[in-house]
Amino acid sequence: MNIVIAGDGEVGFHLARSLSKVKHNITVVDPNFELLKMLEADSDLLTIAGNSTSLETLKEAEVGNCDLLISVLHEESINIITCMLGKRLGAKRTIARVNTQEYLNDVNKGMFKGMGVDELVCPEKIAAKEITNLLTRNIATELFDFSNGLLCVYMLRIDHKSLMINKNLIEVAKEYPNLGIRTICIIRAGRTIIPNGFDQYLINDLVYFISPPEKVEKLKEISGKRDYSIKNAIIVGGGRIGRRAAINLHNKIELKIIEQDIERCNRLANEFGDVMIINGNGSDISLLQDEGINQTDAFIALTNSSETNIMSCLYASRQGVKKTIALVENVNYIDVSQDIGIDTIINKKLITASYIARFTLDADITSSKWLSGIDAEVVEIVAKEGSAITRKQLKDIKIPPGINIGGLIRKGKAMIAQGDTQIQANDKVVAFTIPEAANKLIKLLT
Repeated sequence: MNIVIAGDGEVGFHLARSLSKVKHNITVVDPNFELLKMLEADSDLLTIAGNSTSLETLKEAEVGNCDLLISVLHEESINIITCMLGKRLGAKRTIARVNTQEYLNDVNKGMFKGMGVDELVCPEKIAAKEITNLLTRNIATELFDFSNGLLCVYMLRIDHKSLMINKNLIEVAKEYPNLGIRTICIIRAGRTIIPNGFDQYLINDLVYFISPPEKVEKLKEISGKRDYSIKNAIIVGGGRIGRRAAINLHNKIELKIIEQDIERCNRLANEFGDVMIINGNGSDISLLQDEGINQTDAFIALTNSSETNIMSCLYASRQGVKKTIALVENVNYIDVSQDIGIDTIINKKLITASYIARFTLDADITSSKWLSGIDAEVVEIVAKEGSAITRKQLKDIKIPPGINIGGLIRKGKAMIAQGDTQIQANDKVVAFTIPEAANKLIKLLT
């Protein structure tokens, strides 16, 4: 696929690097010549320095011949104009990153489509939804749903309370014969393992499990996790994500928002009459103590500084806070953040890539999610009539390296994949894949 990405920094560059691993032809348009030189130095991407709202720049990028135009600059107006112009020049499909909530309702999305913007993505809205999910289903470090929750993927850290420690997958399956849960990936000291039956669960492993919701109690039992009540939370940072998280949460739990900008504090106070708004620095230990950090159930750090978010979450964790969530925009910090004990990492680059990735593969992909800290994703794909995966049971199919079939949804019913599972046409298949294997997964199902 020929893809043109218009960006102004890390989001566009991260997306370009990720998609290039799937062997797409990527052209990056960015106004910063020096940043483009750095990108070219460690990749084979074609880059063009210029403004994406310039017809001359778009023509130089051959937008008229591209299959997909993605505009992910910070300014939503530039993204919308870029897509409108690109569509006029012949781009087959366009995606714009936006920040304004009202653009995302169905009526307005239809209006944008008529103007040439096929898809809208709002990373901040998706991030706020993830935060809400994590506070309502709090055993997981990371979680996401497929087919409206018929199948769920949970990422849990193996600790000393787990009943699985030092046991391999076969041993756990024998001990719990009706478990109904599948392990799709293990992250160990930064290394990604697609497990076989002889791989063990070790302390501090980050493990991705797939399960129907009715089996989550069994997952809690074997992992040693216990539900706890989230009655109150502190949000540090009242920007776009913090505000959207507050919209989702303020009617459910008691909230405090700490924000350094006084004008933003005033806007938040006018919008949320039932939320305490505190003007101050969220990394100020004295302030956190004054606001009762040691009696807080959840601490969510969403400032523009990854370092501030990490350090304040670490302090909150040491004060006994049950759940900590940090916005970490520097991808290089994700592994370290998870290793030192922060419960959950939110990253807008990964969120954007998750949403957009489904449009870059030649298949009926109904959902996708890039995993935090590793180059991999979990996707939901519809199996086509006559595809290779429908011809035999899974145990008799040579699954390419880098792929793990986790489960499927058939006629509204969820199933966990096993050796004797026979995939049928129109099943929604949930699978783990690394970027290099994504096209092989598509070939298997189409």
